[in-house]
Amino acid sequence: MISLATARERWTSFLGSFVAVALGVAVVTMSALVLLSDGTGVPRRLAGAPVLVQSPAGEGAGGVFTENPPWAPGRAEELRRKLAELPGVAAAVADRSFYAQTPGSEQRKGERQGHPWSAAALATYALSAGRPPATAGEIVLDASLGHGPGEPVTVLTARGPRRFSVSGTMDGPGYYVTDRSAAELAGGVRAIGLVLEPGTDATRVADTARRIVGGDGTVLTGAARDALAPRQDEMTRWIGGQVLTAMALLSAFVTVFNVSSTFAFAVAQRRREFGLLRTIGATPRQVRRLVYGEALVVGVAGAGAGSIAGVALAPAMTGLLIDAGFQPAGFEVGIRWWVPAAAWALGVAVALAGAGAASRRASRVRPLEAMREAAVDSRPMTRRRWITGLAATGLGAVCSVGTAFAGADAMVLLALGAAMGLTAGLTLLLPVLAGPLTGVLTRPLARRPGATAVLVRENMTTAVRRTSAAIAPVLATVAFAVLITSAVQTTQSADTTRQAAAVRAEAALVPRGTPGLSDAAVAQVEGTAPLSTTVYGGEGRSALSAAGVSPGFEQAYTVRAPRGNTVVVTAAVAAAHGWREGRTAVLTFEDGRVGRLRVTAVVDDSLPYQVFLPRELVRAHDPSALADVAYRTGPTPAPLPAGLGAEEVPVAVYAASDDAEEDRLVWRFTLILVSITAGYTMISVASTLLAATAGRTRDFRVLRLSGATPRQVLLTLAAETCCVVTLGAALGLVVAAPALFGIAHGLREELGLPVEPAVAWPWVVGVITGCLLVATAATVLPARTALRRMRRA
Repeated sequence: MISLATARERWTSFLGSFVAVALGVAVVTMSALVLLSDGTGVPRRLAGAPVLVQSPAGEGAGGVFTENPPWAPGRAEELRRKLAELPGVAAAVADRSFYAQTPGSEQRKGERQGHPWSAAALATYALSAGRPPATAGEIVLDASLGHGPGEPVTVLTARGPRRFSVSGTMDGPGYYVTDRSAAELAGGVRAIGLVLEPGTDATRVADTARRIVGGDGTVLTGAARDALAPRQDEMTRWIGGQVLTAMALLSAFVTVFNVSSTFAFAVAQRRREFGLLRTIGATPRQVRRLVYGEALVVGVAGAGAGSIAGVALAPAMTGLLIDAGFQPAGFEVGIRWWVPAAAWALGVAVALAGAGAASRRASRVRPLEAMREAAVDSRPMTRRRWITGLAATGLGAVCSVGTAFAGADAMVLLALGAAMGLTAGLTLLLPVLAGPLTGVLTRPLARRPGATAVLVRENMTTAVRRTSAAIAPVLATVAFAVLITSAVQTTQSADTTRQAAAVRAEAALVPRGTPGLSDAAVAQVEGTAPLSTTVYGGEGRSALSAAGVSPGFEQAYTVRAPRGNTVVVTAAVAAAHGWREGRTAVLTFEDGRVGRLRVTAVVDDSLPYQVFLPRELVRAHDPSALADVAYRTGPTPAPLPAGLGAEEVPVAVYAASDDAEEDRLVWRFTLILVSITAGYTMISVASTLLAATAGRTRDFRVLRLSGATPRQVLLTLAAETCCVVTLGAALGLVVAAPALFGIAHGLREELGLPVEPAVAWPWVVGVITGCLLVATAATVLPARTALRRMRRA
């Protein structure tokens, strides 16, 4: 018969595995449900057209999202006219977009909410008051902006603030002007919407349209029309997908780690039990089946709870992702029944995989183990553990050295490899390191009178398996928290230094509340303002980031501004397209027109754009282009007029705040990963110490019989816990330090600038404090309960 205390001890040891499996499956279920959902749906401003025709896609790169190249003006008009002649088509409307914004409203970078009035026929909303615009000075806008028909309104455009009279309001987003005004403000046509007559079959019209369009576009119907959602939403979904994928993979990995450590510790505690089973005739195979059976129970129960929780929490998780900026507004999660079923099966498999090593160790327990009374670990290190631990540590050290000499892409992988290798290696070697490190740590306490320091030292050095099992999750928590947060902070600091060093200017004029600077804002300072646009080069019309620069550009950068029909390209673009100095580059502009430009220079890839064009050429082909920043190289200007959406800041401040939205998402991504890692490993800390404390009831009784008071027993346990967390934190810092210094050295060599390691101390201290609080609670609270039970007995 198994005693109540033994049963309590056994299930306490498996509680951490149950929670880890449940959380892991919940995260995997939520992540998969969100990843497999359809997205935000068809944009409202186009959803009123049952059939949409999109321009053909150009070449792109992973993680880079740009609009499809526009049709050439003549081809766009030809397609619109032919589609309008189809039976059942009431109107074929060419959709254009341009930058428009009222002062005080907010818009994202790259967002263009201005459209021709004819495109209003494609929307699911209509006029709520007033009438359509009839002249160039009239506009229809969203009623939620607070302007009514007949009121004057200032609208920010790429040229500058422009006065309009509100002719009407819509019950949906957007700024609508006459088609003629839109043609002057907007670039090329990328979509044509078909408004059908009542009763017309959209599928039949789409089939006919495909024969007309051929390879010059894509005909979309139904849910497929969401391909015309803003590219900002697509980029946000891609970022969210990376976050969710990392969360799911990390959850699976840490779940295996927790289950493995929990079962390994449980087997170490139950050596006498397994020895007794072997004595009465149990075979190694039967012992393995016993451990696997326990893992199966934990896996089935934990995975079941996790899959149910994942389905229930998926909508709430979606809301959190939208608030954090990892999913676009309007995104809705769809429930698919097979996702929780697959996650449940994965959870069971992970639990069984985690128990594999423990089952083999249990099967090797000898019958004589049943005769042991002492809790001293006589042989905690096997030959295989020595070899594996040293090999993993060596691999981590090699990756650390490689980090200092690798490129930017390989640097991150090598840093992670270094952290994983050193973490695994030191975890395997902990049984031989715990004794000496504990002696060094408790040496100052040994000088103090009393038996507490002696008990702490002897308990930790004699029960090295227990000590190692408690140190390991703290080591992993601190190591990854330090590495992830500090690597991001070091990289961002280096990027800020690089940007500030690359520019020679007195100050920077930056947008505030607007996606860029208009010509009117740029005209307020003496200097240069790269006009940001996108051009498409090569036969596949690959998207290239381009800037229109003025002759003063060389004062801020070491690049001579192109003039006339010339272009400057970076080395990577030149190599990809076969362009060389003196050759001709063929580019498609934002309005769909094609230009043949002579390459006058090939420059370094470290510049913020891939292609440099004359500013007047960009403005001629992209009437809605905005400047990302204006660098002032002249004297201090007069105070800026209000309503331009701009302010002047030092160059160093702009360098630190540039790509602030991307940095914000990166930090949120980083903190999510750190929180998941720390949360899981703290579960491992708590479960290990709960099981260890539950197994020390006999030790508590001996101490009480020896004259120790309950306070002294609890003080001894608290001191042990502090030593465990201190050793784990110190080893975690040792693991992260080589990779972090390697990253700093690699960035220093690559950029040729001073780069120092930047440790995110607030987060590191927070993680260590969390480990200490969790470990102390998991040790002292159950011990206090056990001592009270002894007193009543």
